[in-house]
Amino acid sequence: MMERKLEILSRREILTKSLPTLVLVAALVEVDIGKGEAQQKMAQKLVQYQETPKKDQHCSICLHFVPPGGCKLVDGGINPNGWCALFAPKPRSSWRRAAGDWATMSRVWHLQKKTTL
Repeated sequence: MMERKLEILSRREILTKSLPTLVLVAALVEVDIGKGEAQQKMAQKLVQYQETPKKDQHCSICLHFVPPGGCKLVDGGINPNGWCALFAPKPRSSWRRAAGDWATMSRVWHLQKKTTL
């Protein structure tokens, strides 16, 4: 008979390994508030938002980014050079436009952030 070895995971390992799945499920669940109302946006902390890019992934080339500093899925001000776990790249044809507008969007975002502080 073949013997199976069971791996015992710590609570921290279980949470760390399941976090990406939980974030994806949370993003896909639609909150049905009522007719004509927009879907509720997620908190930046929940989607691991950071104001710096992750490798070559940044908000200005994300499908969900709304220039100059917004997002369809994440609440609050968004840096065009930021990143979150919901990153989904735009089709390549729109990258050139997004990359050209990045400097302008970044300046506008920083100005908006200074005025709201």
